[in-house]
Amino acid sequence: MRLYLHLIFFTNSVFTLTAQTGLITELDSLYREDQFYVSVTYNTLINLPKNVSQNSFSPGIHVGFVRDFPLNKRRNIALALGLGYSFNSYNHNIRISESNPYIYTIIDNSNYSKNNFSQHFFEIPFEFRWRTSNADSYKFWRIYTGFKLGYLVGSKSVFVDDLESINMKNLADLNRLQYGITMSIGYNTWNSFIYYGLNPVFNKVSTTDFQSINMSALKIGLIFYIL
Repeated sequence: MRLYLHLIFFTNSVFTLTAQTGLITELDSLYREDQFYVSVTYNTLINLPKNVSQNSFSPGIHVGFVRDFPLNKRRNIALALGLGYSFNSYNHNIRISESNPYIYTIIDNSNYSKNNFSQHFFEIPFEFRWRTSNADSYKFWRIYTGFKLGYLVGSKSVFVDDLESINMKNLADLNRLQYGITMSIGYNTWNSFIYYGLNPVFNKVSTTDFQSINMSALKIGLIFYIL
């Protein structure tokens, strides 16, 4: 009788261990870091023409979803592809006047009360991902590098001084396609983020003093990943 009880206990233990192992294997084979993201950035312009500057905060807001495609058995190395929306605003001291073509005049920072342009993009982020994650923990270190392609769907330019107010929508001189490299580094929800634009914001335009406007975007801020 005692031997029989021992056999039952042993068999039950084997089945329990097998079931647990199967569960772990299933978790390891299925888990992925599909994520919603929200990012807030400080937007600056680089490769500025002479005497062009930014004198106030220029914000950016970016939201979207990324699908994760693990590459190894541990699933801590992956590729990711997503879809998102981005709003970007840039304060500057170039007066944009409506004409055919537009007129771009560099002015003194004290000669106006408001001068900026804003952009709305649909974006496709692509990432190469490394992380210290596992199947049952959502707190881990990450380094994600990648490439982001944006398609311009709307824009607006605003200039206000004591004499006039100029409001223009959908500037034809802005590049429809914007692309650049990205990197995010951090732990758990909080991550630093940078975007470095690889092509100019404007498409082959010049100021009234014959300087080419080849400015590109640099965005620095925080990105939050939400499972």
